[in-house]
Amino acid sequence: MARYSRVSDTVGLITLQNPPVNALSAAVRQGIVDTVKTALDDVEVNSVVICGQNGVFCGGADIREFGTPMTGPPLVPMIHAIEAANKPVVAAIEGIALGGGLELALGCHYRIAHSKAKVGLPEVTLGLLPAAGGSQRLPRLTGLPAALDLITTGRHVTAVEALKLSIVDHLTDHNTVDAAVKFAKSVAEQSLDARRISTRPCPCPPDLDALFEAAMQKVRQSARGAIAPVACVQALQAAATLPYARGMEREKELMATLFTSGQARALQYSFFAQRAVARWSIPSGARWDGSKPRPVLKTAVIGLGTMGRGITVSLAQAGLSVVAVEAQEKPLREAKQAISGMLQRGAQRRGVASALDRITYSQKLQALADVDLVIEAVFEDLELKKQLFQQLSAVCKPGAFLCTNTSTLDIDVLASQSRHPELVVGMHFFAPAHVMKLLEVVYGSRSSLETVATAMNLGKKLGKVSVAVGNCRGFVGNRMLKPYMEQGLFLLEEGATPQLVDSVLEEFGFAMGLFRMSDLSGIDVGWRVRKAEGLVQPGTSTRVRNGRRYSPLGDLLYEQGRFGQKTGCGWYRYDNSREARPDSWLYSFLEEYRARHHLAVRRIDGQEVLERCLYTLINEGFRILEEGIAAGPEDVDVIYVFGYGWPKHRGGPMFYASMVGLTKILERLEHYQQAHPDVPYLQPCVLLRRLVDSGSPPVHKWREIIQKTCSHL
Repeated sequence: MARYSRVSDTVGLITLQNPPVNALSAAVRQGIVDTVKTALDDVEVNSVVICGQNGVFCGGADIREFGTPMTGPPLVPMIHAIEAANKPVVAAIEGIALGGGLELALGCHYRIAHSKAKVGLPEVTLGLLPAAGGSQRLPRLTGLPAALDLITTGRHVTAVEALKLSIVDHLTDHNTVDAAVKFAKSVAEQSLDARRISTRPCPCPPDLDALFEAAMQKVRQSARGAIAPVACVQALQAAATLPYARGMEREKELMATLFTSGQARALQYSFFAQRAVARWSIPSGARWDGSKPRPVLKTAVIGLGTMGRGITVSLAQAGLSVVAVEAQEKPLREAKQAISGMLQRGAQRRGVASALDRITYSQKLQALADVDLVIEAVFEDLELKKQLFQQLSAVCKPGAFLCTNTSTLDIDVLASQSRHPELVVGMHFFAPAHVMKLLEVVYGSRSSLETVATAMNLGKKLGKVSVAVGNCRGFVGNRMLKPYMEQGLFLLEEGATPQLVDSVLEEFGFAMGLFRMSDLSGIDVGWRVRKAEGLVQPGTSTRVRNGRRYSPLGDLLYEQGRFGQKTGCGWYRYDNSREARPDSWLYSFLEEYRARHHLAVRRIDGQEVLERCLYTLINEGFRILEEGIAAGPEDVDVIYVFGYGWPKHRGGPMFYASMVGLTKILERLEHYQQAHPDVPYLQPCVLLRRLVDSGSPPVHKWREIIQKTCSHL
């Protein structure tokens, strides 16, 4: 809705009212139409100001209306009517003006912004483009290069940058509405001809074709199959080459294609899934809504390797006091230098003061006596971590939360070493920890709800997307990753190459295929995990371990000292660079391995690579849901999008399964299980069969069947 009032006698004030961000719902749009008409018809009013209540201008379209029949006045004619008004209309931008909110402001004749406000056109992140004139008006203000950057990335810009780009006309540090009213009065008698953005020519560089060719090449490379960034470039090309009215027609055509696409559905699903996981629940049905987190002010990190350094930086940048502990003097000295550099670079990038003074360093656990929460990030060794938890239980104050960054180990075993197992929880960060958005919060059988709530709240404070998951080996992400990686190895045994597997997965949308990723993270890292599981048998290449099929290819590369990028060779070779190049040694190695084990080589196509790698990963996701390790498909999907590089425009593994069709997933798993009976995880799980038997309901209906399935197990 929108409220109308008259201020300073001659200024009509329109206030958008739709908390929390004054989204442009049908009621708000109708309110704008009605109040603009009232203001323009009011003979005492010489100018108009549009603002939002509660210090927020407008967050854009009401995404809850997507997928429902259109009601209320459409946005485009409403904005055109504002621009065509014969009285100056001034947008008073506080808080945010995003998406349709910024398009509304661009339809106004002037824009006054608070210096702390942010603006942007983030529609591309939802698989769409700015379709209320944003793709046509913005480049007429900023020029094409800036508009291409803003619209194809969807990034938010500060008011200061917006002023430099001519998106806003003036900034204020004071009351924005008062400043806008004062400004509106000062321009009441001025001509509006030059203030209507749609009538301006679009400034174009001399070599327009080269600009768009480079822009298209850039988005195709970065988008990895996403269609919305490409459509954004096409819309901006229309702004540069067509009259405004025809450019608007082209914008509308492109939007129509995007709006009904599977990618838009996936991105909008991801948007809501990210919010759903914040309202976490556990199989007992308990929710954190009733469990308040305890305040955490002083924290500690133990172990200052790569992960520990990133966690320390994250905590300090979030304004928390950190005691960073590393037992050995040389690693401590190196960590200090690395952390200092990371904090200084981060501060420069964000234009804020460095957080160096929030960190104190120590080689002694006794320095943790008064901390509220400890995160251990020592070497991934169960006995080492058990010993550490015994020591922490003795050193820390009775109410301190003890958190482990383990990626696979049993939380309950670690909690059993503490005097207060209810205060133990997993906080599984992803490398680099100060950059990656995902945090798996792993609750054990004795973790209290207050403990889980505190860890979730801390994750939010760190700017992470936190997902609460149950305790099992590998939790959610790494547990699903295991069959995915194994299938890649089996494909090599049967005739594929690392390049084939990786190219198929990268074409699907992953930033890196599984073998390039293995080289990046380190083949030695995977070897240690398998060794801890008792799977490694040095000096042998037998293909059966623990009664099931096993590929020793990774172990054999480890024994050759081929650890990946760090040694210059792994699945690929790296000639003094990070660029992965095919390696003739590996081809010979694979040929000899296949011959030694009498393996028939066959042609493997891309579809088989996708199905075997992705469908096995998806099947493990269904098992995780079946066991109650994750509360719903959104939890699994958010973990994979934010932690494992699953292409966001495909929604996540479980959403992708629903798009492919659960019946097809089931049929193909049965096919591969028959072909490879020695691989147990190819057997379709009970939950997948139940969903198919229930008519393959949409993903948002799965929780009902998950609960029924869990009750039968």
